[in-house]
Amino acid sequence: MTILVTGGSGFIGSNFIRMVLQSSDERVVNIDKLTYAGNSENLAEVAHLSKYTFIHGDIGDAELLGTLLLKYQPQAVINFAAESHVDRSIVSPEDFISTNVVGLFRLLHASKDYWSKLSSAEQNAFRFLQVSTDEVYGSLAPNDPEFSEMNRFEPNSPYSASKASADHLVRAYHHTYGFPTLTTNCSNNYGPFQFPEKLIPLMILNALEGKRLPIYGDGQQVRDWLYVRDHCDAIQCVLNGGVPGETYNIGGQSEMTNLKVVSKICQVLGELAPRSDGGSYDDLIEYVTDRPGHDRRYAVDITKINRELGWQPTQSFETGIKETVQWYLEHQGWIDRVRSGEYRDWVAQQYG
Repeated sequence: MTILVTGGSGFIGSNFIRMVLQSSDERVVNIDKLTYAGNSENLAEVAHLSKYTFIHGDIGDAELLGTLLLKYQPQAVINFAAESHVDRSIVSPEDFISTNVVGLFRLLHASKDYWSKLSSAEQNAFRFLQVSTDEVYGSLAPNDPEFSEMNRFEPNSPYSASKASADHLVRAYHHTYGFPTLTTNCSNNYGPFQFPEKLIPLMILNALEGKRLPIYGDGQQVRDWLYVRDHCDAIQCVLNGGVPGETYNIGGQSEMTNLKVVSKICQVLGELAPRSDGGSYDDLIEYVTDRPGHDRRYAVDITKINRELGWQPTQSFETGIKETVQWYLEHQGWIDRVRSGEYRDWVAQQYG
């Protein structure tokens, strides 16, 4: 089996590719634009494998997509390619429309055209999997039930609106053309190789450098945290057993406030890398002005994927965050190379 993966050099995509290549004989073709968050070093340990191919390209390039699909004849396309940082979407929303909506449309359409020329048996075996987010559902009140696949879309940021648009297109291509699509909507991911603009790696690295730990608003925003390797395992389950046209929510069953997440990071760092001055990492916590339209709570109901495909997360937040902190402590070289001038300018712009 050959899988065409888009955005495979980013955080979640690279974790998925490593999992597939290290646990199966499947061939992976990775197309990635290598923007600031896409890093070919994320796949250095598998880059030498004959069953791995990297293509530097953009999912918005319809001609390139058509050429690659014909050349490599994949049995599945998995779309990880996306602009994904909510803060950036507030500052530069057009980038999110370009990649998450227009780029997705061109990938979807090229894949549908390729699929339409396959034999009947090949068409039945083919899958297009869109990796999406729970943010398309909007925000929950403290006592609301978790998001299910039946929740209506109520996106509140340019990022979530762009992903909701993409999900609608995927659904439309299934219902209009019979194209065998699958969609997954996941909660907040964390783990190795995450670019240090997101909450958890940003807090780890700032703490280690004695910098302040900026928390938006009152820090009581609630998120469901999903260890990235659990997410990758769920995607594999959906790819192998999901019903075309269906959506599957993927969550970590670890709801927690942002403040509690940061406090837990401080606790783990205190155990694994105590401050040289004997102080507490919690002393570095500082509240900053909340971002516009900040959703209050996300929570994901995983009943469907558990019932139909037998998947559930294996990592608790306590075990996953300890592995994550340990990974960042052991990969200073990777950290130094990804923290470009653009990254430093972005952090300064966001947090002053």
